[in-house]
Amino acid sequence: MRRPFIGVSPLYDAKRQSYWMLPGYMKAIEAADGIPVMLPMNADETAIHAIADKFDGFLFTGGQDVNPHLYGEEKSPLCGEICDERDALESLLFQRVIELDKPVFGICRGLQLINVMLGGTLYQDLPSERKSSVQIEHSQTPPYDRPVHRITVEAGSPLFQMLKTESLMVNSYHHQGIKQLSSLLMPIAYAEDGLIEAACMPEKTFVCAVQWHPEFCYQSDPLQFRLFTAFVNHCQK
Repeated sequence: MRRPFIGVSPLYDAKRQSYWMLPGYMKAIEAADGIPVMLPMNADETAIHAIADKFDGFLFTGGQDVNPHLYGEEKSPLCGEICDERDALESLLFQRVIELDKPVFGICRGLQLINVMLGGTLYQDLPSERKSSVQIEHSQTPPYDRPVHRITVEAGSPLFQMLKTESLMVNSYHHQGIKQLSSLLMPIAYAEDGLIEAACMPEKTFVCAVQWHPEFCYQSDPLQFRLFTAFVNHCQK
């Protein structure tokens, strides 16, 4: 079967003024028999349309916080570093990819970006903005392949169909999260404190995103690897 080409949104290091990539994103796609390609940090609409047309699927990676202006809020002092170049690239790319109904997989920031692009909002800083009687470690220290909290997977959801389990231990490295879920998304997993940990766009072929980081633990946890194999399999169709 033909190996699909998958566009991977680039990471950005402001201090070094460089584009870069975590190996886990690329290696997980390769292990699932896809061909990952890091995309350019380009917000030219003509170029974005050409990229969207060319690739078979797209991985929206983790990274800086999404600019709160994109969901109608002023930037809080507790909001982290933003990257307007990434916001511009990913906003245009996601809109076009959705129009084409090509497979999309989002990780951490990827989930948050997708939610914002579809009209949802975010907690700019979970520890200060969201109170819960259940204490969950959402921002762990290294090593990042270490599971730190449990999630509940919605029975019968696309995520359940991928993982064949209603409960899963995951790693966690984020200080923002979904506040108001877009009406176009369906929640498919929750943390024990009620925070949405995964969502999908049910009217599309494959638009799925998770809050944790399977790229760090796909080698040690077969369930995490299933996320990448399901994504790549949809990109092959």
